[in-house]
Amino acid sequence: MKILLIHSDYLEFKVTEKTKIAEDTDTLEGRMEDCLTVFMAVEKEDEKNQENVLKNTLNEIIKTAENLKVNNIVVYPYAHLSSDLASPKVAREILVDVERELKEKNYNVLRAPFGWYKSFKISCKGHPLSELSREITGDMSSPEEISIDEKNKEKKEPKLYLLDVEGEELIELDRKKINKIIKDEELRALAIKELGIKDSKEDKREPPHVKYIREKEICDYEPSSDAGHFRWYPKGKLIRDLLQDYIYNIVIENGGMPVETPVMYNLENKSIKEHADKFGERQYRFTQGNKELMLRFAACFGQFMMKKDMYILPKHLPLKLYELSTYSFRYEQRGELVGLKRLRAFTMPDMHTVCLNMDQAMKEFENQFWMCLKTGDDLNTPYSVIFRYTEDFFEENKEWFFKMAKEYREKYGKGVLLELIPERSHYWVGKVDMAVIDTFGRPIENPTVQIDVESAKRFNIKVHDGNKETYPIILHCSPTGSIERVICGLLERAFKDFEKGSLPMLPIWLSPIQVRVIPVFENHKNYALGVAERLKENSIRVDYDDREDSVGKKIRNAGKDWVPYVVVIGDEEVENNILTVTIRKKSTLKKSFKEKMTVDELIKRIKEESKGYPYRPLSLPICCSLHPIFK
Repeated sequence: MKILLIHSDYLEFKVTEKTKIAEDTDTLEGRMEDCLTVFMAVEKEDEKNQENVLKNTLNEIIKTAENLKVNNIVVYPYAHLSSDLASPKVAREILVDVERELKEKNYNVLRAPFGWYKSFKISCKGHPLSELSREITGDMSSPEEISIDEKNKEKKEPKLYLLDVEGEELIELDRKKINKIIKDEELRALAIKELGIKDSKEDKREPPHVKYIREKEICDYEPSSDAGHFRWYPKGKLIRDLLQDYIYNIVIENGGMPVETPVMYNLENKSIKEHADKFGERQYRFTQGNKELMLRFAACFGQFMMKKDMYILPKHLPLKLYELSTYSFRYEQRGELVGLKRLRAFTMPDMHTVCLNMDQAMKEFENQFWMCLKTGDDLNTPYSVIFRYTEDFFEENKEWFFKMAKEYREKYGKGVLLELIPERSHYWVGKVDMAVIDTFGRPIENPTVQIDVESAKRFNIKVHDGNKETYPIILHCSPTGSIERVICGLLERAFKDFEKGSLPMLPIWLSPIQVRVIPVFENHKNYALGVAERLKENSIRVDYDDREDSVGKKIRNAGKDWVPYVVVIGDEEVENNILTVTIRKKSTLKKSFKEKMTVDELIKRIKEESKGYPYRPLSLPICCSLHPIFK
């Protein structure tokens, strides 16, 4: 039996469709306030000893209810908690018995009907004990019978450490030490998040990037879709495409081979269902005919199925398959959706590397760690870094970790965090996560590299070496994190620069409009348009402001659009064949920085600043008067 216990402000449900195993019931909808909601999945193993499973389940529910001081309990059948379900008959019997026994102990119980599709709404109270998961077995000891050693084992939690810039020893962190020990503001923000220290006021504020994505006509929520899904306007689509090209080039340079796989999978496949069930309810699942299907939350499934069917030899390794998963889907809680930081449909660059053994995996992990850090350098969004290892893996590979961390500190002048986990509960034994810190000091999770020791066996991925077959180690890597979070990080960084006195802007190669040409009067228009055409011919994204506005307003509009170079054409420019260029990067709110240069010099400057980065042409008309307005 697997159960998920949530201390809820309320739980309400309504049946939507009957399945072939649905029980007869008049309870087609229900709501309970201030309750303990118990999501339950009865498993095949429970059929061997229903009586003990029932007893131990009741003990766990009652113990939790007493700790929370609640008398209202919702019993909610939830098959998605397990991939090895009991027969419908046994499952229903246990659920009915749980309801009956709780009522006999004077609890107020609402049981959602078994075998029906249901919509539901829940509000979790959000305190440290408000979300608990338990696995109940038939031979499980009652709480009174658990030994002292077992209790201590249950309480063993991951520990967080700092390896700072100057020291060589790990310093264990807690809430009291954190502000004194960590001097780096952004690394401290990451540590605060890891320790679960929350500021409820900050959580309610809208981050600046949400304003920017609308104001700059990048993207916005799509009201006719599900929450957390976006529409992308031409400028935003251009930024996304350039980022996708950039990541593609980095992956190819590092030996990745692009592939493409489906977005939807059949959960009748045992390997896929086991992998998916580890993510609980954060998924889009649905039934079509007699099949239970899901939309992918990453590119793992398709790439693993592809690797399973490959004939892989040691000489092929490390073997890297890469996919830009447009889209991946996660059914995040509605209250957690925040602009481009957390959404339900996102674009994830996802690379998986097959490695012969742990030695090869660790070497490749290190290579990909540096590849990820380079993306932060290129995007001017420096990352804060946390390594996560199981205690066993860390003890075996301490020297490797310290070497990597020391090299990082020497290059970036920053310390790193280390989380040590008592025992493995995920598919990985080690990983590194990197985050950009937003305006309010909250981490935006970006690149990751993970050492997966479990999936090869689950998906039957093998390396063939003569007559010998072995299960390889697989690395998961997203060089930047989702495209949406990259844009989120760029915009948050721009706002932080603005707070420090600099004008907000995107890197020149990512700016949708790199140059705007503005004529002063009617007699300057032909010359100005000629300059714009010349820039366009040289692969510069340029537009020409032909609108019936004053020059001052046109310059202000260029500033609102974050145009890096603004060229104003008047009598002097026409007569001397020289441009007066306002350079945004060197300007401030109080004073514009202007420089004289020829068209060729402007082209050369932009080319040098964009060197090594991808280019795509502007998809908007060259004349500003023809630009559509997106609201």
